[in-house]
Amino acid sequence: MVYRIGVDIGGTFTDFALFDEAGARLSVHKQLTTPDDPSRAVLEGIASLVGRSGIKFDAVEAVSHGTTLVTNALIERKGARAGMLVTAGFRDVLDMGLERRYDVFDLRLAFPDPLIARRLRREVKERLRHDGTIIEPLDLNGVRIAVADLIEHERIEALAICFLHAFTNPAHEDLARRLVAAEFPDLFVSTSADIFPNAREFERWTTTSMNAYVQPMADRYLARLEDGLSSSGFRGRLYIMTSSGGTLEAGAARHYPVRMLESGPAAGALMSAHHGRALGLAQLLSFDMGGTTAKGALVRGGAPLKSYELEVGRVHEFKRGSGLPARIPVIDMIEIGAGGGSIAEIDARRLIRVGPRSAGARPGPACYAQGGTAATLTDANLVLGYLGAGSFLGGAMALDQPAAEHAITESIATPLGLDLVRAASGIHAIVSEDVARAFRIHASERGFDYRQCTMVAFGGSGPLHALGIAKKLRIPRVVFPMGAGVMSAFGLLVSPLGFETARTKRIALSALTPESMADTFAPLMAQTRGFLERANVPPEHIAIRLKLDMRYVGQGYEIEVPLPPSTDWAALLAALPALFRTEYAKTFPLGVLDEPLEILGWKAEALGPEPSLGESLKIDGAGRGTGGALKARRPAFFAETGDYVDCPVYDRYGLKPGETITGPALVEERESTAVIGPGDRVTVDPALNLIAELGEAR
Repeated sequence: MVYRIGVDIGGTFTDFALFDEAGARLSVHKQLTTPDDPSRAVLEGIASLVGRSGIKFDAVEAVSHGTTLVTNALIERKGARAGMLVTAGFRDVLDMGLERRYDVFDLRLAFPDPLIARRLRREVKERLRHDGTIIEPLDLNGVRIAVADLIEHERIEALAICFLHAFTNPAHEDLARRLVAAEFPDLFVSTSADIFPNAREFERWTTTSMNAYVQPMADRYLARLEDGLSSSGFRGRLYIMTSSGGTLEAGAARHYPVRMLESGPAAGALMSAHHGRALGLAQLLSFDMGGTTAKGALVRGGAPLKSYELEVGRVHEFKRGSGLPARIPVIDMIEIGAGGGSIAEIDARRLIRVGPRSAGARPGPACYAQGGTAATLTDANLVLGYLGAGSFLGGAMALDQPAAEHAITESIATPLGLDLVRAASGIHAIVSEDVARAFRIHASERGFDYRQCTMVAFGGSGPLHALGIAKKLRIPRVVFPMGAGVMSAFGLLVSPLGFETARTKRIALSALTPESMADTFAPLMAQTRGFLERANVPPEHIAIRLKLDMRYVGQGYEIEVPLPPSTDWAALLAALPALFRTEYAKTFPLGVLDEPLEILGWKAEALGPEPSLGESLKIDGAGRGTGGALKARRPAFFAETGDYVDCPVYDRYGLKPGETITGPALVEERESTAVIGPGDRVTVDPALNLIAELGEAR
């Protein structure tokens, strides 16, 4: 028999899913992350899951891994000390940024500091024209002196090489990279023409800086993981989830660690789309809340929206433009610092603020009884009755309710003159509103009307808040999939091997020929296909998708135009005007013009076969009940009633298809709890998903 394992590391918990292909059965596991060395939790959890399932490690064919390690390192500024080589005269590009105010009238604007400080950048003599022709040759001795100085005096571990117009001709960056590799072999090197071969220096250089900043950490982490798996008897392949929804072999992930941004969250969005297709729901809001962060992604037409733009660590009220821009293929999502471990504090205005600081896995919320004293969202949810002190993680981890009450009383209730319940409900409500506000901004930026869509809620904390957030957004329906608490780990099991690249080459459509179109796409197709062939994907099983960024001549905004699967370049060229008008009308319905067109960006994506979870997937323990699912009752606070309500508690594993629950109610499974509000109704579908219809919508 063949087994596959999905592992998703979060800031607080690490989630595991083991899939038995022969029996179409899933086994799941969840345990605290080990922040000092995240690979330890991965190895311990895999060993526990494999041992509990009674299989041998050498029967595991593949481990697919997603992690927020790179994202957290960038947000928390815990990467390597990195230096930078730039074209002479352009040392300040990272400080100048886009020279654009993202809110003209806000006098409190904040921008993040560059990852590579000015003192760590060195100028090198070289110069290319915009078309890639050489004006001034590269000063190799200047490169040698600059790098030696950065190593000796600044103790850098990694280097970003970013030259002007390198995306049109990478020759100078390649020369510098080869010299550094020969003379300074211990230095990690990233070149902008390799990481992001596109126009716009600021975004290209920032993305390259990110790659250099996290590369030493990612390399060490993957080495520990590979060594640990190998010593345990694992003989299969290790795959790493990327931000675009595909997976890479560990070697490719080492080279492009910036593509691991949103690695775990991308898997969750992918699984949301999978559930949407199975349920016939084309428009979805994917909502994932774990212990540290909350993530929202939009699904349209059965697939998550994708982008080549990502902002990391927005520092000013979630506003677009207040984060570090990365230009990589990514599932388009918004992420905020709101999760079960988010710490509640009193700000300078004497108001409650929750997050973005998190108690993490160590010491964790006060109720974890691991030395944490700060009041967190999990403490509030325990006090409000949404979590059971004896049923957390299926009873494997007891929660200390007196510790939670003490933490909230001391840090929030007493200083503000509130009673315990009001302070706890305030913490819960503030997080729900923060998430709803972030989702409103994200959806409005994408032109997405969530009022007619369905929310798919998952993560350890997502089902606790989903219906409250859905009411704020006027979303009529929420789906809680089976195994919601570890759903990102499921997403890793359905993610295909894939690699996507893009480059800038500006050309008027009228000047394009079938031959030049084929010549431009050929190296991109070869590069993306090569990554999959090196992972032993047979050539006949590799699908290539091509896209163009097009616009009217003179515009500053491009529209992505997917091309039909064909190598008839003459036919594709003839179809481009109509294809562009179709895509343009989706964004600007009244703005289609009869004007000349030009192409700015060329994109290619290679995808392997999509792994299957089978038609009749079973999760260990699900649907086992024969004598009813009602297992207990406990008081839970609901804002609609303004007080605690004696609330039925259902064992999710005992629910059977067709059963209906009317709120208020709590539905517990091992990794999460769904809170059902008064008047809301939940139906169990044939796949054991909980389909919640909001009372107001009905």
